[in-house]
Amino acid sequence: MREAGKIVAEVLELMDEMVKPGVTTAKLDSAAEKLIRKYGAEPAFLGYNNFPASICASVNNEVVHGIPNLRRLKEGDIISIDVGAYRKGYYGDAAATFAVGRISAEAQKLIDVTRESLQRAIEKMQNGNRLSDISHAVQAYVEQNSMSVVRNYVGHGIGEQMHEEPQVPNFGLPGRGPLLQKGIVLAIEPMVNVGSWEVEVLGDQWTVVTGDGRLSAHFEHTVALGENGPEVMTFSNLS
Repeated sequence: MREAGKIVAEVLELMDEMVKPGVTTAKLDSAAEKLIRKYGAEPAFLGYNNFPASICASVNNEVVHGIPNLRRLKEGDIISIDVGAYRKGYYGDAAATFAVGRISAEAQKLIDVTRESLQRAIEKMQNGNRLSDISHAVQAYVEQNSMSVVRNYVGHGIGEQMHEEPQVPNFGLPGRGPLLQKGIVLAIEPMVNVGSWEVEVLGDQWTVVTGDGRLSAHFEHTVALGENGPEVMTFSNLS
């Protein structure tokens, strides 16, 4: 899983280098697939429930599961890129939101809050804590900053399958759910909206957008719980 996670981290670093005004999301997808395969891994998303690409590329008010296409990114956009890799029987999964050129103060705050909410969630992944301690950490920080947590989509266990139990919501009261113990691996992934938490799915049956049309951001890490606390398997220069 460390190998798969390292590949995912490198892909997101490549995306960070490539994201700029004028680039298409299809070009980002092609580059991501090429790098994943270079390491002898497989794109985890490609063909998953018939998803047609190697990354999810979600722009501005798109929350998750955006399909790469020939649309060109514009100055001021933000783009959330989610990527997974399958290597030697195990999966890695991570996401980050990137600025396209100069962005608004609101967009930058959204990115900063979402990234920090993930870090606060990871800090709660400790032996003896409860699963909902992770969930509550995200919600509390996001709502302190007058933003909202998407409730329709959640994080998940990960290992030999891309999506395993338990589900990891980004909201809820602390001190509930399964006890966290050494060996558990979770994909923790806050999805945060500037406005309301409500979302809807577009006609392509994949792309999830905010119900009010306002911006959304997404950060994710694959995190293992070890003897001495959490180990981020998808750690990168973006973390």
